[in-house]
Amino acid sequence: MAKRDNVKSEEPKVQSEFEESVVSINRSAKVVKGGKNFSFGAFVVIGNRNGKVGYGYGKANEVSDAIRKGGEAAHRNIISVPMHGTTIPHEVEVKFGGARVLLRPASPGTGLIAGGAVRAILRLAGLQDVLAKSLGAANAVNVAKATLKAIGELSTREEALSKRGLTENN
Repeated sequence: MAKRDNVKSEEPKVQSEFEESVVSINRSAKVVKGGKNFSFGAFVVIGNRNGKVGYGYGKANEVSDAIRKGGEAAHRNIISVPMHGTTIPHEVEVKFGGARVLLRPASPGTGLIAGGAVRAILRLAGLQDVLAKSLGAANAVNVAKATLKAIGELSTREEALSKRGLTENN
């Protein structure tokens, strides 16, 4: 029998097509006899800037582990974004928890008018001309989830026509 080395073979990291962005990191403390134990939660958004975006929340005792877990969860949670050129097909307003998000299509050249979590998600989705407003609560996780829910409610012209049993020519 050949002698085996006890060295782990490092698998080469496959470069993902998705770009990653950390929206928020939350610290939690548990008071114990010896002091405080901190744990971290990281909300991570991934996207390929071409109509695919996903999100995940990872929790761990170290920030880097929480971000890694959030990224892995985001890869399992990818949705596709209906796009009309560089903008969205129609206006949509969605509520998630205490957060309300309004997304409105904009003419070419307007740019991405959005703040915080909404901006990160829309940028990673590949949208370039959108007007967005975050209304209600400012909790970054709920705002991000409201934005992703709004993206999920978008539909293209073809989808709307087929629901009504019409064709493009009618």
